[in-house]
Amino acid sequence: MIRIENLSKSYNSQLAVDNISFEVKTGEVLGFLGPNGAGKTTTMKIITCFMPPTSGDVFVDDLDIYEHSLEIRRKIGYLPEHTALYQDMNVIDYLAYVAELREIPARKQRGRIREMVDLCGLSEVRSKNIGELSKGFRQRVGLAQAMIHAPDILVLDEPTIGLDPNQIVEIRGLIKQLGQEKTVILSTHILSEVQTVCNRVIIINKGQLVADGTPTELTGNLKGEETIYFELKGVSPDFKPALENLAGVAEIIEETPLEGSTVYRIESKKEDIREELFHLAGHQGWTILELRREQTSLEDVFRELTK
Repeated sequence: MIRIENLSKSYNSQLAVDNISFEVKTGEVLGFLGPNGAGKTTTMKIITCFMPPTSGDVFVDDLDIYEHSLEIRRKIGYLPEHTALYQDMNVIDYLAYVAELREIPARKQRGRIREMVDLCGLSEVRSKNIGELSKGFRQRVGLAQAMIHAPDILVLDEPTIGLDPNQIVEIRGLIKQLGQEKTVILSTHILSEVQTVCNRVIIINKGQLVADGTPTELTGNLKGEETIYFELKGVSPDFKPALENLAGVAEIIEETPLEGSTVYRIESKKEDIREELFHLAGHQGWTILELRREQTSLEDVFRELTK
């Protein structure tokens, strides 16, 4: 478990992280979000003992970052935003070098390297120098070095940047799988990735924590009204008067008419009035072509909290 208490970090007069506190439990996949300059990378560097905070504390499995930095580093696999890779080493030699640094026993090193090559899809480039690799493959090498010592905690800063769509799906699946047995902190600007992979989200803005909850909780709390799109065949002049008498309807907006149909946007004070709309349409003899709720996305939440 990771526990962060009243954490702050200043660079001269600039406050990058402003008195934030939160916990990450074992087995959680935490999406750590925020706009550029919000303090995400700084917080991750403090958690991984790459830099000290100005004030506050971080505990990893009850170990304090001030007193137990080396022990904490052994527990964490870290993929920084810009992974420092040795360009003139081939993939296998580099992973062997990292395995040695991570104090993996010699008898286990070849097995761990082979496992990482398979897990991160590096088989076809295993003998190539890192400097010859595409950005996507370099990112995979970075993931392999973060996981090679089988850490309990993974801190991943933009893990899918530079990957093609197929690679992104593979890495997302890997992160989801790892999250079943490890603690994962994932920073990304791809918000659909967070909704796919993470079971909890924290958003920081200007160094301050502005949201903490599951993706469903955050999207559910943003709006006090529901938006429903209702498309009817043809034009029904009696539609608005009939609908205005329906409980919970706040506003009815006619969208740009389509050929052969009419689309209405309905703002409802109730949680969901689609069932009432369906029964009303049947009673009035209207032909429904579409009836759907507009889903609030994590992107909407992000923009609202960080604009």
